[in-house]
Amino acid sequence: MVRARSAGTSPKARRTVTAKDLHWANIIFVMENKHKAQLKTHFAAALQHKEIHVLDVPDEYALMEPTLVELIQQSVSDYLDLV
Repeated sequence: MVRARSAGTSPKARRTVTAKDLHWANIIFVMENKHKAQLKTHFAAALQHKEIHVLDVPDEYALMEPTLVELIQQSVSDYLDLV
């Protein structure tokens, strides 16, 4: 079973990522390298021994836009055994 949480790195995000989110996660996916850098800057301690994968999905889509959902599903399937 896969359980997921979504949070943004921007202060304007609908829900901003917290250290608690990062402690909860086994694997962390970010859309762009800049998101990974932001997490490492602000949450270094919470990220120790955590996998962070950059999906190379441009952060230019609206929340839950069908194209975005499809790109993310395709990208994470490379890392997760999803049917």
